[in-house]
Amino acid sequence: MEEAANIPDRYIRQTRFAPFGVEGQQRLSKARMLICGCGALGSVVADQLVRAGVGYLRIVDRDFVELDNLHRQVLFSEQDAADQLPKAIAAHRRLGQVNSQVEIDSVVADVDAANIRQLATDMDVLVDGTDNFETRYLLNDLAVEQGLPWVFAGCVGAEGQTMAILPGQTPCLSCFLPEPPPASSQPTCETAGVLGPLVGVIASLQATEALKLGSGNAAAVNPYLTVLDLWNNQLRSINMAKSRRADCPTCGERKFPWLKGEKGAAVTSLCGRNSVQISPTAGESVDLAVLAERLGSIGRVTTNPYLVRLAVGDYLLTVFADGRTIVGGTDDPALARTLHAKYVGI
Repeated sequence: MEEAANIPDRYIRQTRFAPFGVEGQQRLSKARMLICGCGALGSVVADQLVRAGVGYLRIVDRDFVELDNLHRQVLFSEQDAADQLPKAIAAHRRLGQVNSQVEIDSVVADVDAANIRQLATDMDVLVDGTDNFETRYLLNDLAVEQGLPWVFAGCVGAEGQTMAILPGQTPCLSCFLPEPPPASSQPTCETAGVLGPLVGVIASLQATEALKLGSGNAAAVNPYLTVLDLWNNQLRSINMAKSRRADCPTCGERKFPWLKGEKGAAVTSLCGRNSVQISPTAGESVDLAVLAERLGSIGRVTTNPYLVRLAVGDYLLTVFADGRTIVGGTDDPALARTLHAKYVGI
């Protein structure tokens, strides 16, 4: 009874669910989780974890809020889009109003081989909120190397999938998908669109697995890959046990090329955006005030404390303080590099 008395009333409906209970809530209040990407999936998962009372949540995202995010990215508002706020910052502001008892750390950065270890330091659970396979393979490498559970998910059109990966117990991503699927063969949010309710369903399944892990209920984790076609009301659970491979390069042979930076590109096409991100070398940064002044004579420049945006011709270049540039108006990496070199030159 004394333990129950220490649990805030806000969680009473959660702790009355017997498999979770007071003990689960106490463990969750000490759990530390990392969400990589706070767009569609990440914003829903972050909201649910904070409302559930996770102890510490680190949110990392490289992007800023735009109007066409709002139909599925539940943490953001029209004002966030008008202010061009980085998603990590906008999410932090909103989540702090939802549950002030949760410690939230927001990081405006791209998750890559140079920073993933630092971002994941002292974390108990990793959550995939990304829109690209390169970052997922990076997460998989790190999770296997350090023995950290992570929850994979993806959505496009009306179909989504999710699976919890527990190194040493379940297949890892490389077991059943040794290489990223060819980009030319994969639909994207831009080509196929995405339904907002689908994101909510898949992210809720993803958040539930994270809650199981964070509350000490790993035995209840779903061992299946869940695939949902929301438009046709079809749900499949695929037994992945036989997919675990002793000769898997990652969890079998313990080779981590994504984590070592041997795989992965510095130029990444962004899902659903007709945009390309160009990442700098590790440790490079930008004086935004100086850059804004320099670009003022080229086109229309807008700024905030986190980024500088240049509108020139049919293109929109957004430069962050960590040196990343998102080139909007093209999905051609070569053209994006040319525009970056021409206007930004860093």
